[in-house]
Amino acid sequence: MFGADFQAGFRDSGRPRGAGALMTAGPRSMAMLVNGRRHGAITRLITPWDIGELTAPFVLLNYAEAARRSRPLFGIHPPSGIATLTVVLTGELSFEDVSGKRGEIAAGGLGWMKAGSVIWHEDGDAAREPLRVFHLWVEQPLVAQEEFAAASETISADEVQEDGPVRVLLGELGRARSRIRHAPADLNVLHVRLKDRQDFRYAPPDGHNVSWLAVDRGSLQLAEGERVLWEQIAVFRNSSGVIEVEADGDTSFVLGSATRLPPP
Repeated sequence: MFGADFQAGFRDSGRPRGAGALMTAGPRSMAMLVNGRRHGAITRLITPWDIGELTAPFVLLNYAEAARRSRPLFGIHPPSGIATLTVVLTGELSFEDVSGKRGEIAAGGLGWMKAGSVIWHEDGDAAREPLRVFHLWVEQPLVAQEEFAAASETISADEVQEDGPVRVLLGELGRARSRIRHAPADLNVLHVRLKDRQDFRYAPPDGHNVSWLAVDRGSLQLAEGERVLWEQIAVFRNSSGVIEVEADGDTSFVLGSATRLPPP
């Protein structure tokens, strides 16, 4: 439904696995730029019924910016085979999972949870800064589902490893590694913060034929001239190229890359 040209961007490039991504390669071109759809406090950037079928294993991505209240912010339970990553940018969330475990995640922290096991509530303390959060659904391979059956993890801000302007949420970059133990392999999720006019280059690992980025503050200029604004998501073609961006103003964004899962 997105056209043959867009679909072609996700075909296997034919590179041998293990060859590595070359920083000398040209830029990885953008296949699609999508405006998020706002529903109250939540902006939907990826959903399973539109581009989620092309960005799998990333099947849903929400960005929320909300006034404080006591009712749940994310109360919808994903189906079996889905894990969730919740990244608190500012403010604080509290959670309660199916086992009765309760806790809070402050700004800079994250939670990695089994599908259907957690309900997130906005913090009710009016003295705290406004809440901003990304909430991502990740499809799990069958083997990972079995290993992940009883797992849920929370990571505080000071436990998140960094490489330059990059905070590694899932996977690895340079010397930085995610502290999440039960995440699937062949998958990176990064939180990048750039100053005005600062540039950034990311070479997806060999075999990562799905890649995207979504901006929550500021905007980005891509190497080929496109601009990605607040509450937009750029989806890239499968190629050996790197993702090259320059910040227009102080900018914050999340970036994901992965090996596409086979069809169910």
